[in-house]
Amino acid sequence: MSIEQVESEAMKLSPRERARLASKLLNSLDANAAENNEELWTQESEQRYEALASGKVQGIDADTALQEARAKLKK
Repeated sequence: MSIEQVESEAMKLSPRERARLASKLLNSLDANAAENNEELWTQESEQRYEALASGKVQGIDADTALQEARAKLKK
């Protein structure tokens, strides 16, 4: 079944049924986004760890990081 056929059939539903369908479709996107976000953050954390461990970047302590972040937020 093509997307056009699905759309056509969905438009035949009552407003209540369409709302229910729309809700289910949106929820399925949220679930996929959450899984994708977890994978992306895992990759990011691994890259940051490797950069720190290899000496490409130098870490700073939490107090300094928070102080810098607060200063930037005040601007």
